[in-house]
Amino acid sequence: MKILSYNTNGIRAALKKDLAAFLATDNFDIVCIQETKASPDQVDTEGLTQLGFVHQYWVSAEKKGYSGVAIFSKIQPDNVVEGMGISRYDSEGRVIRADFGDWTLLNVYFPSGTSGDERQAVKMDFLADMYDWIAELKKERPHIILVGDYNIAHTELDIHNPKGNVKTSGFLPEERAWMTKWFESGFVDAFRFKNPTLQEYSWWSTRFNSRASNKGWRIDYQSVTDSLKDKIVSCRQLNDAVHSDHCPVLLEINL
Repeated sequence: MKILSYNTNGIRAALKKDLAAFLATDNFDIVCIQETKASPDQVDTEGLTQLGFVHQYWVSAEKKGYSGVAIFSKIQPDNVVEGMGISRYDSEGRVIRADFGDWTLLNVYFPSGTSGDERQAVKMDFLADMYDWIAELKKERPHIILVGDYNIAHTELDIHNPKGNVKTSGFLPEERAWMTKWFESGFVDAFRFKNPTLQEYSWWSTRFNSRASNKGWRIDYQSVTDSLKDKIVSCRQLNDAVHSDHCPVLLEINL
């Protein structure tokens, strides 16, 4: 099973940059998009349908051109749930769930706190609420894969300049502590599980020629419950794909 996760920073812009052609280069089974920045009626997905992604599910933000997540799958899920049941987040189009047999896929776009104190407070609230919500969901669905843009670099290995960013949203001590708590709660970081010391990034600032000099952050993750960790085959950042300020991240898992 190949599960691709990609913050496209606008799916319409990514499709104009030949996203469909990129998806044709490998036999991906499921593609999870964050920051669609569109509703399905605004997007021509015929190219994706032709590739076999015939099962398409969207959760869009109430605010136009903002946030939004979508799942494009070659495999029909047994059940799809939009949102997490908390209106302040669901109105921003942040969470979509798909159940396949005895395992669950969650595609999540975590809030960013970079625009100021108010949004940073929302981000911290989201982290607390997500932790509690998942703890309840695991009682019903114990085998979970949660992919998406977490908007946090967990360790110094996950950011190009850790000392210079200790006071930057996305690398704050309290955010990193939440990630540690998260990965101690029954999840593994799939990439770090397979690549303990490898430095790869999934996002680069659009300033300072950051991508060309690979001054990036790893903020896109695939959390896999401990019950599934031994099924992980590989997990990498696909740095050569350039449709966004992020790159896709690929999880291959034997399900």
